[in-house]
Amino acid sequence: MKSLVVSLSFILQPSKRRNLLALGKLLLVFVTMVVVFSTIFQILMQREGQSHSIASTIYWVLVTMSTLGFGDITFRSDAGRLFSVAVLLSGSVFMLVLLPFMFIQFFYVPWMEAQAAARAPTELPADTRRHVILTSLGIVERALVRLFKRAQIPYVILVGELSEALRLHDEGFSVMLGAVDDRSSYERARANAAAMVVAAQRDTTNTNVAFTVREFSPTVSIVATASSPASVDILELAGCNQVLQLGEMLGQALARRVLGRDARTHVVGAFGELLIAEASAAGTPLVGRTLRDIKLYEHTRTNVVGIWDRGRFTLAGPETRVEPWSVLLLSGTRADLDEYDALFCVYGKEESSVIIIGGGRVGRAAGRELLNKDIEYHIIDHNPQRIRNPQHYVLGDAAELEVLERAGIRDCSTVIITSHDDDVNVYLSIYCRKLRPDAQILVRANQDRNVSTLHRAGADFVMSYASMGSSNIYNLLRRGNLLLLTDGLDAFKVPVPSWLVGKSLAESQFRQVTGCNVVGIEENGLCQANPNPHMRLTAGLNLIVVGDAEAEDRFFAKHAD
Repeated sequence: MKSLVVSLSFILQPSKRRNLLALGKLLLVFVTMVVVFSTIFQILMQREGQSHSIASTIYWVLVTMSTLGFGDITFRSDAGRLFSVAVLLSGSVFMLVLLPFMFIQFFYVPWMEAQAAARAPTELPADTRRHVILTSLGIVERALVRLFKRAQIPYVILVGELSEALRLHDEGFSVMLGAVDDRSSYERARANAAAMVVAAQRDTTNTNVAFTVREFSPTVSIVATASSPASVDILELAGCNQVLQLGEMLGQALARRVLGRDARTHVVGAFGELLIAEASAAGTPLVGRTLRDIKLYEHTRTNVVGIWDRGRFTLAGPETRVEPWSVLLLSGTRADLDEYDALFCVYGKEESSVIIIGGGRVGRAAGRELLNKDIEYHIIDHNPQRIRNPQHYVLGDAAELEVLERAGIRDCSTVIITSHDDDVNVYLSIYCRKLRPDAQILVRANQDRNVSTLHRAGADFVMSYASMGSSNIYNLLRRGNLLLLTDGLDAFKVPVPSWLVGKSLAESQFRQVTGCNVVGIEENGLCQANPNPHMRLTAGLNLIVVGDAEAEDRFFAKHAD
């Protein structure tokens, strides 16, 4: 009964009216055929001296057209028999059109669509709570969904078209059929009980979404992205709690990764008092020695979490060797890092200039961040309309050696590549690495699948919109539990899993089992940096863990067991 009601609702949809009109035309042709055949039947029967009522006439026409032909009413003349053949043939052909059309369009297709609609619900269960509503599925949302699945956070994606909703459902996404600019969609999606609504489309669309959601629910948290700085205030007026300018944030993040040619530490993230920093090993006594020989922890109490070698990250071990191009990933308190700087600052050199390829939002944001750090930079761009200050800009194509030389490629310490085309970024990474094997190369990625390719092309660090946006939105939801170090490498805070309770990190072989490194332990809001590996872990503690994507997957798979 329920399936019949759903099927009828599909039949009566406005989009199905064209089929109803076609059916009406076919029925009109059918009635015309019956009338014409009935008239000819009466004329031929009267010529043969037979008389039949109108009901019998219609009865003969219908059973003949349907090829039933019971034989209780027959013609005796040749003309009548030829007419019977004509009625039978024309009727059977017409029935082959009419009956399948009626069955397919008004029974089979509605039934199939009703079954498909069950995979793309139009309403969430009434008891749905603390879920996240996504209003689109772009690169940011796809990365965010991966974080949600890992942390077992419920979510739903609003999709306006049934075919698209079914496609996403078949790909494994949680979807709900509904227009993002319709207030009833958020009512059916239980927005008043949701933890967050995320809008990451065009600024105008995000404004409409925020205004519509806020009209329905005054309390739900709304997070939106903004391409233009002018849109921030408008989105906040529309009801957004947080507005993320991902282009600005990505440019600042890339600029903060500039190490230059000194050996000082550069902080890239923090969990309370625990700082995560990077330091170049070039020109220091660390080069050519193993961590066992260096005994850095005994001198500075900083912990070497891992080492970057030309974009490849490896967790640090006693036999890890420091190369001239190595970048150390360190953890410790501010005092620990100051001790490190006191030992190695004497090996520092004057900061040389930085080249930024691309004068778009990301490139300009990186330039402003470098200006705040008093680092000289030059932006290369082929569009003269993007040139703001000729002192910091070089007009031309970065693929031309003469343009790169005018920007200072021979003397720069770092190249930041900010093009929005990953193919171009791979090309420029290979080119710049060939010209400057010793330079630091930072690259923006647009698609996650190209991160490893960019590393192989010569990039030391790669960061993307997707990772930047998803990690920031996730942190707004989970209050800073995730720190993006670079694409494919995160620091995250998690409660001590049950399989570790009562054991020490050394006893459980945490690093060997998961591939992650514990850099801190938080208890009652206080963080202990570089904990003793023989310390017994108890329930209620939080671990601060660093690991790449593969190690994180192993950790959370173990955590879920």
